[in-house]
Amino acid sequence: MSHLIAPSVLSANFANLQADIEMINNSEADWFHVDVMDGVFVPNISFGFPVIKSIQKFAKKPLDVHLMIVNPDQYAQAFKDVGAEILTVHIEACPHLHRSVQNIKNLGMKAGVAINPHTSINLLEDTISDIDLICLMSVNPGFGGQKFIENTYEKVKKLKTLIQQKNSKALIEIDGGVDLNNYQKLIDCGANVLVAGNTVFSSKNPSETIKMLKK
Repeated sequence: MSHLIAPSVLSANFANLQADIEMINNSEADWFHVDVMDGVFVPNISFGFPVIKSIQKFAKKPLDVHLMIVNPDQYAQAFKDVGAEILTVHIEACPHLHRSVQNIKNLGMKAGVAINPHTSINLLEDTISDIDLICLMSVNPGFGGQKFIENTYEKVKKLKTLIQQKNSKALIEIDGGVDLNNYQKLIDCGANVLVAGNTVFSSKNPSETIKMLKK
């Protein structure tokens, strides 16, 4: 399959969110990436259920919801109810990761697991066969517009090898600092899904930028 592009709604214009949603609908993007932050797991607060429900009302592509929150298990059903098709939890926030993944899948969503830059992919060995998406954080989670961490390339290669060894179908998603200078190298290393926020929404022509990232 060709790689997927998931523009991050966190970087959209919240004063005119519907216009940016329509732009993504009409672009070559594949998913909407929706970052949920609680101010506890990460030092920032984004948005909750009412905003996601509003996005889902107009979105014509899947919602890829990334939870940067503590106790994600207790909210899985609520995110399903507001339209999440892919629900990603952080390995650092889930003491019982296998249970968390099964809970998401039992609710009818794809199960994603995100790992922070300092976290080893070796911790995924025992669960990777059950996971649909691995979200590699290529910046420290919490804020958009950060500088890409160069070690990510090696991490993608190691993760790709682990996926093949375990015969997993997990997709590799890169979140943070993805731009027109590094996206091709990430794909070459094995990435399947690219999250792009600042790169898309700060450009003069977001649709054209998405098209370029999709090439």
